[in-house]
Amino acid sequence: QVQLEESGGGSVQAGGSLELSCTASGDILNVIGMGWYRQAPGKQRELVATLNRGGGREYADSVKGRFAISRGHAENVAYLQMNSLKPEDTAVYYCKAQGYLTNRRTYESWGQGTQVTVSS
Repeated sequence: QVQLEESGGGSVQAGGSLELSCTASGDILNVIGMGWYRQAPGKQRELVATLNRGGGREYADSVKGRFAISRGHAENVAYLQMNSLKPEDTAVYYCKAQGYLTNRRTYESWGQGTQVTVSS
């Protein structure tokens, strides 16, 4: 019922930048919050950054000062600007969105993931 499309992953050298984008579509009434998570090989999925409807942001300590989450003009679009990338940022990055469907039920949906590879 809700699909998330991510884009912007790729390979970059340490110190470089990438911007990820995520667009939610489907039977959406609203988007309460969107966030980015990542999972490195052999590790659990972890929070990178979240943004709620009121503009509140949360970041993992490891990315504070380097990553910035933002929303597009429409509330169903989110971006993750990643600067000063490090090899330890290498992971599959997933977008998550949550809110209400047009039938007034809640949803929480994940994207398919996009690979980010940072070489030293």
